[in-house]
Amino acid sequence: MARICRRSETGLGNLRANKVNSNAMIILVLNCGSSSVKYKVFDMPACSEPLFYGIVERIGFDDSTIFYKEKGADAQKLVKPLKDHNQALKETCGLITKSVKNKSNGKIDAIGHRVVHGGANFSNPVLVDQSVKNAIKNNSKYAPLHNPLNLAGIEICERLFPGVPNIAVFDTALHQTIPAKAYIYGLPIELYEKHNICKYGFQGISHGYVAKEAAKLINKPLENLKIITCHLGNGSSITAFKNSESIDTSMGLTPLEGVVMATRCGDIDPAVVLHLTDEIGLSLEQVIELLNKKSGLIGLCGQSDMRNIIEQAKKGNKKAQAAIEVFVYRIQKYIGAYIATLNGVDAIVFTAGIGENSPYIRGRILECFGYLGLKIDEARNEENQAIFSTDDSDIYAMTIPTNEELVIAQQTCQIVANTF
Repeated sequence: MARICRRSETGLGNLRANKVNSNAMIILVLNCGSSSVKYKVFDMPACSEPLFYGIVERIGFDDSTIFYKEKGADAQKLVKPLKDHNQALKETCGLITKSVKNKSNGKIDAIGHRVVHGGANFSNPVLVDQSVKNAIKNNSKYAPLHNPLNLAGIEICERLFPGVPNIAVFDTALHQTIPAKAYIYGLPIELYEKHNICKYGFQGISHGYVAKEAAKLINKPLENLKIITCHLGNGSSITAFKNSESIDTSMGLTPLEGVVMATRCGDIDPAVVLHLTDEIGLSLEQVIELLNKKSGLIGLCGQSDMRNIIEQAKKGNKKAQAAIEVFVYRIQKYIGAYIATLNGVDAIVFTAGIGENSPYIRGRILECFGYLGLKIDEARNEENQAIFSTDDSDIYAMTIPTNEELVIAQQTCQIVANTF
C-alpha cells in the first residue's frame, strides 16, 4: 500500500546528496514550546558549535527568565515579565541581533524552525510560504500542544526579520520510511485513505541525529547496522532503524501514543476514553487534558521529573517506585518488540534528559536483555560514557547527547543553498 504522504525517496539520507553552499551563513534556530523558547545561532556550514544560545522560560509569568550564553563570554540571565511568545521573541531577538553584528556578515541569513507535525504534507524540510503555514495550522489538530506555537514562532520571525527565509524542519519527516504494516492502524481503511489517520511518529530530528552518531562511534556505515534509539525526556519515544531508515517508532498519529511519559499516558485501551466520557462524565476537553497533561508519571505518583521520582523511590515512596516500574517496563516492551522486528540489534542508544543523565534508569531498562549477550560496564554507565557496554559485549549500549538544533541548522543551510 502506497503511503498518502509525499515520501522521501532515501529516508534518513535524503539530504546527503544536496550540495552545501561554501559561503558562511548565520543560521538562527528556534524551538518554541508551550512556555519556553530555545534558540541557538550557528555559523554554517563550517562550525558545529553555536555562536550563542539560550532559552526563555516561564513565558506568561511575572518571573519569566531569559538565559543567554555567547561563545567565549559569561552567561547572562535576565528576569522580567514576558506576557506571551511575541514579547519573548522580541526580547530574545534583540539580544541576538546585537551579538550578530559582531559576527561574520553581521546579519541573520536564515531561520530554522522545529515543527512537530508535518502530517501528510511534508517528508523534507521546506522553505516557508503561505501554503506551508496553512498546512502547519491544519496539522495542529494532531499536535495541539506544539504546532500552534511552532507556527507562532515562524510568523513572529517574519515580522522581526523581514526578507529573511524561514525553513520548517519537521519531527515527522524521518518516519516517512516506515512501511505500511507499521503505520496502518486496525481501523476501517477509509479512515486512512480519506482522512490520513495513521502513524506518523515524532522526535525524528533527535532520533536521526543519534542514530548517525552511534554509527560513527561504532565505525560502521549506518546502512549496515540495526539500531534502536530511545529518546527519553519529558516526551519519550523509541525508534527502530534498519538500512539507515526508521522502520517503526512508538509515537503515532499524535505524540500521545507509545511509552509512558512525564505527563502523557502512552498506550491505553481506546475504550478507556469512552469510559471516561460515558461513565465518569468527563467532557472531551477534560479527557484531552487528562491524557496529555495529568497522566504518565505525574498521574502515577504526582511528580513528572524523574530525578525527584528516583529520590522519592529511594526513600520508600511506593507510588514513586511503581511509577518507575511502569516507565521502565513499557520501554522494555518496545525495545523487545523492535529487536524481534529487526531480527536482532547492534546497538541500543539513549538520549534526551532522562536517557542522557540517568544511569539508574538506563541500567534498569537494559537488565532484561542479557540474553542478547549485552553486558553493562557499571562504572561507564555511572559516568554517562558514550559506550557503556563492556568491551566483550555482543551489542553496544550507548549514551549520546542529542543536538536537534544542529540538525535544523544544517538542513536549513542546505535548503537555502539549494534555493537561492
